[in-house]
Amino acid sequence: MVALTAIILLALAFDFINGFHDAANSIATIVSTRVLSPRVAVMWAAFFNFIAFLIFETHVAGNIAKGVNPTIVTLTVVGCGLVGAIVWNLVTWYYGLPSSSSHALLGGMAGVAVTKAGFGSLDSAFFAKTALFIVVSPVVGLVIGFLLMHLMMAVFGRTSPRKIDRTFRGMQLLSASLYSLGHGGNDAQKTMGIIVAALVASGHLIVAKGQKPHVPLWVVLICHAAMGLGTLSGGWRIVRTMGMKITKLAPVGGFCAETSGAATLFMATGLGIPVSTTHTITGSIVGVGSTRKLTAVRWGVAGRIVWAWVLTVPAAAGVAALTYLLLRAAGVPG
Repeated sequence: MVALTAIILLALAFDFINGFHDAANSIATIVSTRVLSPRVAVMWAAFFNFIAFLIFETHVAGNIAKGVNPTIVTLTVVGCGLVGAIVWNLVTWYYGLPSSSSHALLGGMAGVAVTKAGFGSLDSAFFAKTALFIVVSPVVGLVIGFLLMHLMMAVFGRTSPRKIDRTFRGMQLLSASLYSLGHGGNDAQKTMGIIVAALVASGHLIVAKGQKPHVPLWVVLICHAAMGLGTLSGGWRIVRTMGMKITKLAPVGGFCAETSGAATLFMATGLGIPVSTTHTITGSIVGVGSTRKLTAVRWGVAGRIVWAWVLTVPAAAGVAALTYLLLRAAGVPG
């Protein structure tokens, strides 16, 4: 029971770090357009992160819990996967790079599972679908953001800039709320899946063969609470990169980016696919910025972000695998 409690606390620590690491995804645009102050923005985002459990079913959590063959999942495996994800999140946070907490977690779990039992231990269909959405989610966000911004330009083309700003400052409150709901609904479920995997591994939750495990209500609530608290702590290094360095946004651009990002997250969560909120909002911001001209996007910054994306899965997998090997060498049961 002590080991299980330690793993649950480690999972909640990851969820908290996910909250402040990915807080930028929820608030960067609304802060950069000066619709809300940073302090108010994080409180706004944290509230909607938390209440997301009332909106979304736990399809993502169930899929993550069965992403690795249950017969090889132990508390040590779960703990090492979490360590890989946490270490990579802290490294990218330190350097102000918006990387994917989702893919760090999946990379960590995959790395330790492969180290223990080979590639056959992974649910290949689930990981293939998740890998596909590494590309799909930012592209969908980019396309929707690009089209939505063009639509707004066509509809409000003859309106004075001051009136447009006044209108979309209010609209951004709605779009930021929707994005924070999507963020909480997709990202908190990843930690739920890890805790459920630990409960199954320790015999505290029984799952019929081939079935998705049930996610207890207490797991849902503590995961959303941990993410909300993490968001409240802010992630200012990444906020500056996301909201100010990729491209300059006005309230109408912020509204379009958040709305397109929210639409992508709602779709993915409904399908039970864990996607990166970071990838999604970055694609949306680039799509909005490129409607002015391609040089409006700072492609050097975007390139560094893409490199962080590329390295996330192998880096988190490597840290998790190394942690597992060190623990096994120290005599810890695998």
